[in-house]
Amino acid sequence: MELAPIVVEIPHRHGKAEAARRIKAAIDDARTRQAAKFKVAEESWDGDRLTFRIALLGQPCTGTIDVGEDKARAEVKLSWYASHLTKPAEAYIQQEGARILSGP
Repeated sequence: MELAPIVVEIPHRHGKAEAARRIKAAIDDARTRQAAKFKVAEESWDGDRLTFRIALLGQPCTGTIDVGEDKARAEVKLSWYASHLTKPAEAYIQQEGARILSGP
């Protein structure tokens, strides 16, 4: 049984290039600041699409982020074992995405 992905859209006013730069910087920051909880196994950019595979608290997680001119769309798949965290993960992605893409 495949779990439905978490889908979050975050509006922004930065254009694609600046939004992508902010997302890349946030991932680099998380690698160092959250190293005990967050491990990036794969990170691949193809144009304006990031495809990733991470371990979050030891649990595998995959997804994509599509960066548009005025919004970013994240689609994240949690492991079956972590599926009980779907709602908190959705809220966290929305909150962090808004923090990363807000402001001047």
